[in-house]
Amino acid sequence: MRKLIVQQWVTVDNIAAEEDGGLSFVSGEPFDDEVTDDPFKNNLMGFIDSVDTMILGANTYAQSKDYWPYAEDQGKYGEKLNNLTKFVASSTLDDAPWGDFPAATVTCDPVATIRELKEQSGKDIWLWGSLRLMHSLLETGVVDEIRMLVCPASRGKGTRVFEDRRDLTLAEATSFDNGVALLRYEIKK
Repeated sequence: MRKLIVQQWVTVDNIAAEEDGGLSFVSGEPFDDEVTDDPFKNNLMGFIDSVDTMILGANTYAQSKDYWPYAEDQGKYGEKLNNLTKFVASSTLDDAPWGDFPAATVTCDPVATIRELKEQSGKDIWLWGSLRLMHSLLETGVVDEIRMLVCPASRGKGTRVFEDRRDLTLAEATSFDNGVALLRYEIKK
């Protein structure tokens, strides 16, 4: 069965979005098409190769649709991201274009959509950003794993990944030369 994997960039104090919604703590370099032996970029490429479907909330979609379909500086990573099958959780959108790539499918019932997708064959499913959606999906029990890319910064205030009690099982802890640590947790059910 396919898994729903959440990936969030976070600070060491569990902030996934600053008070203004920003992500100034994320320091990433563009993915160009150069062959690299960078373990961090290789890890991100490995992850994007492990999924074939992306779920976005309406706000994350609105913030992404004007950049990612045109992000030529993101090389193979951007190409792979743009070619994923996409679903946007929204009760107000009628359509969700994605540049010259196939449009996202709008769903007003993301839980039912995710449950249906999990029963189909394919690679894993990626919930990208979308903190409010993530919080509601955690409550329904459809999230299987959380990948936190922990940046070497703190913010004190903002929106946290976890706002309640949650039992997790550590699946991976990897540090990278750029100061980011990957913490991958399975959700106890």
